[in-house]
Amino acid sequence: MGIVESIFIANGKRQKVEPLEFATLVAGKGILGDRYHLMSSNMLAKGKSPPLNHITFIAQEELDIFLKRHGATLGYGDFRRNVVTSGIDLNTLALKEFKVGTALCRGVELCEPCQVLSRKVYSAVIPDLVHRAGLRAIILEDGEVKLGDAIGEQ
Repeated sequence: MGIVESIFIANGKRQKVEPLEFATLVAGKGILGDRYHLMSSNMLAKGKSPPLNHITFIAQEELDIFLKRHGATLGYGDFRRNVVTSGIDLNTLALKEFKVGTALCRGVELCEPCQVLSRKVYSAVIPDLVHRAGLRAIILEDGEVKLGDAIGEQ
């Protein structure tokens, strides 16, 4: 079992992330207050299918290795993932159902680093964090998550 170390949301595309102590996860939409929740709500209102990217996770251990290797003074939120975890290999949750707090999620794909993240954070994120930049997931059942909550397979 892993632990939720940090929670972040961004109200809009490329806007600064804000840390939370707890969050509400809404099935089929995302984290209440996050831009993906708003995007999914708007798409559903138009009769369209929402994206399969409700919530993202990244391992604190991978971030710590990256930060130390590059002597970078970035915060965990700068990597723009919603939930920072410790004690769990997120790659093993791809295509599996798992609990985070009281919510049920399913990993849909690895969350690979992108050009936007590379430009915004640090150019080395692409070569250094490929296959280590986290996990994208969908929320299957509503729930709450707070700092210190468990994360792991059912």
